[in-house]
Amino acid sequence: MKNMKIVIMAFIATLGLLSFTKPSHDNTLQKESISSKKGYEVGDEATDFKLKNIDGKMVSLSDFKSAKGFIVIFTCNHCPYAKKYEDRIIELDKKYKAQGYPVIAINPNDPNVQPEDGYQQMIERAKQKGFTFPYLVDEGQKIYPQYGATKTPHVFVLQKENGKNVVKYIGAIDNNYDNPNDVSEYYAQDAVNALIKGEPVKMTKTVAIGCTVKVKK
Repeated sequence: MKNMKIVIMAFIATLGLLSFTKPSHDNTLQKESISSKKGYEVGDEATDFKLKNIDGKMVSLSDFKSAKGFIVIFTCNHCPYAKKYEDRIIELDKKYKAQGYPVIAINPNDPNVQPEDGYQQMIERAKQKGFTFPYLVDEGQKIYPQYGATKTPHVFVLQKENGKNVVKYIGAIDNNYDNPNDVSEYYAQDAVNALIKGEPVKMTKTVAIGCTVKVKK
């Protein structure tokens, strides 16, 4: 009988210990879940930046005083997906810059990991393709994680609201990277058109298709 009491007491003590330690474990999981969230969501305010353009000048969103918003695209030189979209990115800029939504292209890749995405190579590529928009280098790779860009290309459509740059769309340019003639959904274009008309964006988020960002090792 005495042994039985000892066993019961030990069992109760074990339950008490488990109930005491469980909240700590749950808190840890909660912290991990919160910390694992990276980048902007639709509706977030995108902070400004100051990055070097291919002409050597520093560029910020605040430089564009008359802009109503921006089509921020993380892209690069070497990625086959990015190359497929270059002409379409130029067309986006030509179409929407005059309406207040210029393209701002940012190369997020570390040139030590992918030499084709070096600064000099950016200058040459922009000249070769006739880029009509700023092509900025994310030196130190500080900006792309803030946005949450994971691919090249990765689009973030912003709208100016009360002095803030609010994220309105995140994702792919359209639904066919391989052939522009087979595109049936123009995600980025539709988002900007809706903003220009003062209408809500119907498709606010899609999956970006492209190469992974090349991170410094």
